[in-house]
Parts: sequence; structure tokens; C-alpha cells
Amino acid sequence: MMPAEHNVVTRPVEVMAIVNVTPDSFFSSSRNTAYNDVVRRVEQAVGEGADILDLGGYSSRPGADDISVAEEWRRVQMGLDAVRCIGGDVRVSIDTFRSEVVRRAYEHFGEFTVNDISAGERDEHMVATVAELGLEYVAMHMRGTSDTMQSLTHYEAGVTAEVEQYLVRRVEELASAGMSRERIILDPGYGFAKSVEQNWQLLDSIEPLSKVSRVLVGVSRKSMIYKPLGLKPEDALPGSLALAWEAMRRGAQILRVHDVAATRQVADMYNYYKRVTDDRG
Repeated sequence: MMPAEHNVVTRPVEVMAIVNVTPDSFFSSSRNTAYNDVVRRVEQAVGEGADILDLGGYSSRPGADDISVAEEWRRVQMGLDAVRCIGGDVRVSIDTFRSEVVRRAYEHFGEFTVNDISAGERDEHMVATVAELGLEYVAMHMRGTSDTMQSLTHYEAGVTAEVEQYLVRRVEELASAGMSRERIILDPGYGFAKSVEQNWQLLDSIEPLSKVSRVLVGVSRKSMIYKPLGLKPEDALPGSLALAWEAMRRGAQILRVHDVAATRQVADMYNYYKRVTDDRG
């Protein structure tokens, strides 16, 4: 059962640009390993209208290699330095499940959003660290690790019901631990311990979750798009844009994407459409 709805402020849909500071992310064109590559990616994303830059130094694709905290921080620091080099008003998110990376980044850079694929489950200090620092926090649903998650796709009550129940409960737990409820964002975790078919079923979770918190959707070029069409990630931009519109229609407020310019146009069209139709009402 869903709890009483909170006053989730409706705002224009935002575009979060993926900035992978990794050699092994699933979409090869998104990989950046040298400082100049990261600078170019940040500059491109800012120029194309990104609202948020999501820096990731640890690949979470199925079967990705584990890396040390020191190596992850080296990559994240490179990304933060690139953001400083470019400047501008764009906000920063860091894609990490490690509290030590969060603390080092805060000391090095200041405020940012923590984008945690484990919703605080993989590091016992993460929730307390985020609460102490007062940071915005994305809690994503997943099971297992990169090595095991695709063997954990059985949901007794159905994927949509179980993901909704988990994330709603997690909001209460995070708020009880000292996080600001208004600064918690939910991510259903498309591609994480879900089959292709379950990812599509999970679209039904966006609207109910959007009544509890802001919802981030990350489906850009993922297998739920390219596998049913017999394509590769490189060919999945049209499907990604179609799914972005559907996600916004269902209540998503942040789109995490590889293709900023194209998604920015779709998001701007949707924001315009909502203004026109809301005014008419």
C-alpha cells in the first residue's frame, strides 16, 4: 500500500548528462579515460543544455570489473576538475555507492548530488554521511552486484509492486536517518536485476513513485531498447528518445542520458506541451 502523498513540487523536466570517467561502460562512445576527454565531454554536455552532470568513476554494467576506492576517487576527481575548468551554473552529481568517495568529493568540490545505485545498501556509512553533509540523494533499486544482479530477476509479487514497495519504504528509512525528504530522488533501476520484459513493466512504477518523490529515469541506449529491435547500443537513440517522452508523460522529472542535445529538445518540447495544456485547463 502506498503512503499518503507528499507535496512533490512539479517542475520542468531536467536532463542529466552521463559523464563516464571509465574505460568499460556498456556504451563504448561514452567512455572517457584521459583528462582532455573528460573536459571535452563536460564542455559538450554543458553546451548542449545539460541541467546536471553525472560523473561516474565506477562502471556498474553487468560483469564490470571491481576497482579500489583510490582508483574510483582518481577518476571522480578528474571529472570534478574538468567541471571546474569549464565553469558555468550546471549542477553536479556523482554516481557512487561509496561514502569515502562522497566525503572526499565534498571536501574537494563542495555540494553535489549523490547518485547511489544501491540506495545506501552497499556501504553502511553512506546514509549517515549524506545526512551529515546535507546532500541531495538519488536512491536506486537494485539487487546484488554487477556480477550477480542479472541472476536475481525473480520477483514474487511482480517487479513493479516490489520495486515500488522497496523505494517507498526506503524513503521513510532515509528520512528517519536524517536525510531531508525533499532532497531524496527515486530511481526504479532500469537494467539492474531486471529482464528486458521487466524493464518495460517497470514503466508502470513511475507515476505512483512521482507522488512520493521526484523520479529519475535512466534508460538511455539500454538493452530494453536495443535488444527487442535487434540493434546495438550505438543504434538506439530514436528508441531512447521515444522512451524519454513516455517516461516524462508518466511523471519522470529527471532524465539520465548519453545524448544531451537530442534529449534536451524532447524535454523542452514536453515542458512546452505541459505549459500549454495546463494553461488551457
